[in-house]
Amino acid sequence: MGAGVSGWRLARAVARTGQLGVVSGVALDVLLARRLQLGDPGGHLRRALGAFPVPEVAERILRRYFVPGGIAPGRPFRPVPRLGLRPSRARDELTAAANFSEVWLARQGHGGPVGINYLEKIQLATPAAVYGAMLAGVDYVLMGAGIPTQIPALLDAFAAGRTGELTVTVAGAERGRTIAFTPSELTGAAAPPARPRFLAIVSSAVLAAYLHRSPQTRPDGFVVESPVAGGHSAPPRGRLRLDEAGEPVYGPRDRVDPAKIAALGAPFWLAGGHAAPGAAAAARSSGAAGIQAGTIFALCRESGLDPRLRRRLLQAALTGGLRVRNDPDASPAGFPFKVAELPGTLSEAEVYRDRPRLCDLGYLRTPYVRANGAVGFRCPAEPVDDYIRKGGAAEDTAGRRCLCNGLVAGIGLAQHRPDGYTEPPLLTLGQDLGFLPDLLDGPGGDYTAADAVDYLLNR
Repeated sequence: MGAGVSGWRLARAVARTGQLGVVSGVALDVLLARRLQLGDPGGHLRRALGAFPVPEVAERILRRYFVPGGIAPGRPFRPVPRLGLRPSRARDELTAAANFSEVWLARQGHGGPVGINYLEKIQLATPAAVYGAMLAGVDYVLMGAGIPTQIPALLDAFAAGRTGELTVTVAGAERGRTIAFTPSELTGAAAPPARPRFLAIVSSAVLAAYLHRSPQTRPDGFVVESPVAGGHSAPPRGRLRLDEAGEPVYGPRDRVDPAKIAALGAPFWLAGGHAAPGAAAAARSSGAAGIQAGTIFALCRESGLDPRLRRRLLQAALTGGLRVRNDPDASPAGFPFKVAELPGTLSEAEVYRDRPRLCDLGYLRTPYVRANGAVGFRCPAEPVDDYIRKGGAAEDTAGRRCLCNGLVAGIGLAQHRPDGYTEPPLLTLGQDLGFLPDLLDGPGGDYTAADAVDYLLNR
């Protein structure tokens, strides 16, 4: 669900129906800081920070970022501390508080379950982010875009009040670097939070079996994603081939047999292309616990998408003019990434060409070993000369979009540069849009999250 598309409003609306509402855990520190700088309309974030168990942390964040009435239009947002291997108390406090706030708000006013979704590729943010979500009582942690072998142990450690550690992959190093988060350094002697269940997002039975074989890596369940799901997708198994449109070609080896997942004995949900009446029942008949759906909720009224962009997406889809491309080059993470093609966004070659290449948010930067043995960071979406100077290959930069800035712009929080340039949005959806004619065939041509749940379960 990108960054902020599945925000607390959407997750709360879904959870109120009794289904699992999931917030996106990507870049929540930036989202919190920027929304506070816009004046926190409605006061929701200040209310959440008021519930944070360490009041002095909340007060520091408010002093640094909150602007009564909001900053002037066109003024740049104040930056947040970037991810890195060196400890940063300010960064950890902001990350933990941001994840707490999003989950806390999603849980208000109902008793339904709430989860949070992370990317394995953003390892540096994970410990503080997960602990913040746990402090708010998150029920499920989901993770994809990689092989999340370390998350069960991280959750166990935090639930026991111990330091949680992750080994971060460093390009060119024989061994990764270990980062640690110690709960007591944030919350003192407070009782440890409850352990949420962990769902690994996988695209093959092989990966599911690999994670399930050891208690140290075993998740509590799986989300089994097909190639048409939105956001990042696993590349095809075997040699990469592209079709005439330049999209990856998936074959029989990429189809997951639900029976092989069911044989592991863990619950699982099918995702990607299942937003249709009867799909949940069909999934259960194959051994799954149900389905996970994203795009149908990304386009509903409670979505975090910029309202103007959401309406344009809906109108384009209804007229047959919306194409979602599985771009093999767009993401700096190196995975195929679904890009919704909409004029004025980074999906257009002209907008991409005119955007100055820079990397100032840095969530998808890769640690690497410099010639002197120190660790640096590089991103294939940064200036090409910088990336090559850091030891990267020029061919890795071709077509790379700045997902960090683009996705944040897509929810109405675009950075304004001092020279007057405003970051353009980048939008992601799944490739199955067949549900829209049914849901939009009513007054106003719009629908809510509750309408989407009813459509999926009862029609």
